[in-house]
Amino acid sequence: MLNFTKMHGAGNDYVYVNCFAEQLPRPAAELAIEISDRRFGVGGDGLILIEPSQVADARMRMFNADGSEAEMCGNGIRCVAKYVYDHGISRREHLAIETGSGVRQLVLELEHDKVSRVTVDMGEPKLEAADVPTTLSSGPVINFETQFAGVTLKVTTVSMGNPHCVIFVPQATDELVLGLGPKIECDPRFPSRTNVEFIEVISPGELRQRTWERGSGETWACGTGASAVCVAGVLAGYSEREVLIHLRGGDLQLRWDEASNHVFMTGGATEVFSGTWLG
Repeated sequence: MLNFTKMHGAGNDYVYVNCFAEQLPRPAAELAIEISDRRFGVGGDGLILIEPSQVADARMRMFNADGSEAEMCGNGIRCVAKYVYDHGISRREHLAIETGSGVRQLVLELEHDKVSRVTVDMGEPKLEAADVPTTLSSGPVINFETQFAGVTLKVTTVSMGNPHCVIFVPQATDELVLGLGPKIECDPRFPSRTNVEFIEVISPGELRQRTWERGSGETWACGTGASAVCVAGVLAGYSEREVLIHLRGGDLQLRWDEASNHVFMTGGATEVFSGTWLG
């Protein structure tokens, strides 16, 4: 048996396990596939483990619904911060969380002594093609025209600790997101696969985002993706450094700070229910 908590950030939902108190019954990759199944499991975009850390308040390990481990999850880390505070692992309003792409700093906003919103320092974006990684070009890929499955698109690639391919389009249709998204994810020019964001520009300060997430399919939100979109919008000339992004599950506020070169993301974190996995 395994105790778990279901949480979401802007509809990006995961099953969370407190590994300060719990031991996994099988390898995390196997468990992620089973527990994420929306018909035969708890259901979610993946599995997130909250573990002890020697360098931070806690460590986050994130597994996609297909069992692959990801380096970072922006919505997931906000929920980890909420769990860590609300469940008494650390009662500090400024937390450090260790991830696969380094330690992230988080500032908590409280309502009735519970975390309601979290601002995450998502770190500096990486733009060099080798750092994303992608073989589309030898340098930064900004508004780069190329074809995927015979469709010509202009793409901008960004790493926020994990790879993103950002595409600005007049309309983020199912044909693009569900049809082309999985083809881009697995395109050989992205050797580690990639997350794919299709973006509609409402105004320079407001965008609408749909995400095909590496290893999970379309998700209702993607925090690292929104961070990459904030950067890509500035580089490609579509948006400002501060932007409100509408995702299918809710809104995120993003700011790419010019002085520090860090991206800051603010959004909600919600605990839905807890239970016991018998599988």
